[in-house]
Amino acid sequence: MDKTQPMRGTLTSLDAALANLCDGQALVEPIPMPLDKASGYVAAEMPALGSSLPAQNMAVLDGWALCSLDLAGASPYSPVPLSQLPRWVETGETLPEGCDCVLRSDLVEQDGPLMQALAEASPGQGARRAGEDIAARRPLVLAGRRLCAADLLVLRGTGCGVVMVRSPVLSLINLAPSDGARLTAEFIATLAREAGARVKIETATRDVQAITAVLAHASGDLVVLVGGTGGGRTDCVAQALANAGTLIAHGIALQPGETTAAARCGAAPVVALPGLPAHALAAYLLLVQPLIDRLSARLPRQGVTLRLSRKIASAVGIAEVALVCRQADTWQALAVGDLSLDHIRMADAWLAVGGDSEGYAAGVAVEAFPLWAI
Repeated sequence: MDKTQPMRGTLTSLDAALANLCDGQALVEPIPMPLDKASGYVAAEMPALGSSLPAQNMAVLDGWALCSLDLAGASPYSPVPLSQLPRWVETGETLPEGCDCVLRSDLVEQDGPLMQALAEASPGQGARRAGEDIAARRPLVLAGRRLCAADLLVLRGTGCGVVMVRSPVLSLINLAPSDGARLTAEFIATLAREAGARVKIETATRDVQAITAVLAHASGDLVVLVGGTGGGRTDCVAQALANAGTLIAHGIALQPGETTAAARCGAAPVVALPGLPAHALAAYLLLVQPLIDRLSARLPRQGVTLRLSRKIASAVGIAEVALVCRQADTWQALAVGDLSLDHIRMADAWLAVGGDSEGYAAGVAVEAFPLWAI
């Protein structure tokens, strides 16, 4: 491909562009992240849990800590005297040695120095037994998974203050001075952060030399530009990408988002997104998000498979993004290829209709991916 000339009149297939961008990309190195900032990042490998949780039997209700064997046959009609005075424990406290259950206060009767149990108990009743939450040598985190509140709960329970994550640095360059395009850049930045990237935003004027200079000093594992990809008089991104590195494609067989450009600047993959929100969203979902996932070693995203309530029609030769919302146990198509802001905000999920497909008939089961972080 001629490095100095953007592609004209030819659309690069989505698969070819993504494969070229991903080729040779290594995982980013794990970094420590404080737990109060770790939600949403992708977990990296960590040593297995050294000891079980809980480490010792623990009370899950307020009451008397006892040994279940000492309570055999106890009932209100046949109380069992306790040979030793039990210890009162509060929820969350460690049980005394030899105790494996907790009885409520109304099930232990006290008459002066004498105490008797009014009920039997099985081992673990009223208690969480040692190792019952998580056994020793289990993974401390599930590498490749987006950290959620449950993961952070476990980490805090082990006493960890930080967690290792893989979080690519995304350098986002906003090339459009208009308010609409500025909002598009902020929209893409939010999506990238939700995917686990650390985003740095800067602006540049729509000038070949200015964009080339910004690209030359852009630091990040991935560079994303917003705006300036069309055929207007000030749209010069493709030429700047060719000057700064190697232009892979200008024009992707994708609807919306056809004017998207892809390149490499040094080792970093670069994606230039159109300035319109819908066009930028489509290109983000099919080019930028897969790059973030690859760099962070994220496990494959899990979609939801439901039947379509009505057909999705698509033109052969170009990939199209469809937005859907869930109605009962079906996907209802909101829009295909032409996405309005109302479609975007009302959608629950998205799917790509490949360039080799004419779409899907009503009643066909399709897999759609959640559009927003849960």
